[in-house]
This record gives sequence, structure tokens and C-alpha cells, in this order.
Amino acid sequence: MNQSANFADSDQKLSHDLQRVLLADKDELFEIMQESDGEVLLAALRNRSLDENHLLALLKRRGLPGELFTALYNGRRFGDSYPLRFALASHPDTPVHIAGNLLPQLNIFDLIKLCFIPAVPPDQRLCAERIIIQRLPAQPLGNKLTLARRGTATIVEALLREGLPPVVEACLDNPHLKEGAVHQFITSAASHAETISMIARNGRWKNKPNIRLALLKNPRTPVIWFTLLLPGLPPGTLRELLSVPRLTGAQKELVRQALSSRGGRA
Repeated sequence: MNQSANFADSDQKLSHDLQRVLLADKDELFEIMQESDGEVLLAALRNRSLDENHLLALLKRRGLPGELFTALYNGRRFGDSYPLRFALASHPDTPVHIAGNLLPQLNIFDLIKLCFIPAVPPDQRLCAERIIIQRLPAQPLGNKLTLARRGTATIVEALLREGLPPVVEACLDNPHLKEGAVHQFITSAASHAETISMIARNGRWKNKPNIRLALLKNPRTPVIWFTLLLPGLPPGTLRELLSVPRLTGAQKELVRQALSSRGGRA
């Protein structure tokens, strides 16, 4: 009997809450969006006083029901709201298929912003990165420079592969850029004397042993860098460089001179 009474009380409370939410004014709706869940939140979507600000406040919450995201995505009332699309696409609880449909609708800098939101699931972040990389070829230089400074490791690596000198220079100072990506760029056909020199001058990269060696194995590395990077290398490394078939005659001569100065045999 007590259990039946509890169910009746619960139903009566839910009925009261649903009626309240349908008639609530704008200020009350903000309270409801912060405190309610389930059916009450779904009912709030039918309130005529509901506006975009209520929904943006709601989407700052975690643990929202999946039905709510479906209702917001399918609803036409706020379909043209860009802020709402971004809030849905970047919410950690948004179902994968909804986020996947919304991400291509975001501008490239909001996609970058989304990549750095800590709670965003890896699948959403990877999808955002793929969209950004697909758009890179069509971006003006100014956008590429901004992306090079702000991008994730994956995005910066993609920009580095394009080999544009001003973009390469911006990429080299991005804290997310990985050594492996720099090494791969040096050994790729995209590198040339100007961008190689940028790496050789860069305070972060020039003293890394693997990067120095990659620079010295590249036939496109200007000979000035051989004169600056060879001193201090052990004889074994110098002999290794002499065996690199791609090096030019001038580069190999500098290696021989460095080896001779250490009393080694060329």
C-alpha cells in the first residue's frame, strides 16, 4: 500500500513539474534547465518562452539524456542557430552520429577550439581533425598561419607537409609538434634549402641529435649548416655521413675535412 502511495505521489509530482515547465517564464526556465532532467527537460523544449540562451545554458551540463540531443538536433525551431550547433557538436554526451553530422557545419577555427576541449571524446576530436585537414588546401595563407600556431599535432604535421616556408616557420614553434614529424619533413621531397635552414636555426630543434643527423644527410641542406653542425660529432657519425650516397660532393668534402681534423681516416 505504501509502495502504491509512493508511485502515486511520484506521478503527481511529475505531472506538476511538467505543467510548471510548460507555463514557466524565461527566468524560471533558466532554473529548470539547471535542476531538472528527463521528461521535464524534454517538456521544456515545448515552452514558448524557450530561447537559444536557455539551451546554451543547458548544454553546459553533463549527463544529459540522449533523447534530449535527438530532440534538439531534429527540432526546427533553432535549426539556424550556429552557437547551438557548436554547443551540440562539442558536447561530450552528444551521440556520435549527431556530432558527425554537425562537425562539417562548423567553421575551421571552431573545429580547432573543439579539439582542445578536454572532455570531448576522441572520436569527435579525430573527426574534427580530419575535416580541418581536408579543408587545408583551400585555406588562405593567413588561416594556415593561425592553424600552424594553434593546431593539434596532427593538424600541424599536415601543414608542415605542405612545405610553405612561412607556414613551416610557424609550425616549428607550435608546442604540439612532434620530433618525428620534423624528422619526416626533413627527409621528404617537400623540404628545401629555405625550410631546412629554418629548422637548423630553430632553438627547439637544432640541438636534437636525430634532427641534426637528418639535416646532415639531406643533399638539399646548405653547406653552411655542415660547417656549423659537424664540429663535435664523433668520428663514427662522420664516417656514417660519408657513406650516404645522396650527399653532394661539397657536402662530403666538408665531412672529410671534419674527420681529418679529428685524426680520422676519410
